[in-house]
Amino acid sequence: MVLSIALAEHDGFRCTSQTLADGLGANPSFVRTLMVPLNRDGLLLSTKGKGGGIRLGRPSDKITLRDIYCAVTEDKKLFVARPDVPARCRISANIGDFFQIITQDAEGAVLHSLENRTVADSLKKILQIDRRRQAKLSSGAPAKLIRTAT
Repeated sequence: MVLSIALAEHDGFRCTSQTLADGLGANPSFVRTLMVPLNRDGLLLSTKGKGGGIRLGRPSDKITLRDIYCAVTEDKKLFVARPDVPARCRISANIGDFFQIITQDAEGAVLHSLENRTVADSLKKILQIDRRRQAKLSSGAPAKLIRTAT
C-alpha cells in the first residue's frame, strides 16, 4: 500500500482507500484498518471527505521498508520458538534456546536488509522492472497475465 501511495504521488494523482482497495481486490474499510499503524507511526497521512486522500507522511526517501515492517508487525517476531517442547534429551531440552538464537539472527538480518531500502529506492526499482516488462510485451514476447495494484 505504501508503494502504491508513493506511485500515486510520483504520478501526480490522488490516492484513496477506494483506489488501494481496487488494486488489492479488497474492501476500502479493510484497507483503512490496515493503514491504522502506518498512520499512527506517521508513515501515512489521511484526510477525510471530498478531496481527501492518503499521502506519505514524510518524503519517500526518508521512509525505510523497516519503518513499514515495524509499524505493521509491532512487537511480533518473524519467527517464534516453540516453548512447549518436552525436555526428553539434551537436544529437546536445549532446542528452544538454540532456535531463539537462530531466529534472533534471522530477524536481525531481515531488519538490516529492510533498513537499507527506502520507499523511493523500492519504487524506482519497481518502475525499472515495469519498464522491462512493458518492453517485453511490446516486442511481441508472449504476454503473461499480470495483476498489479496501483
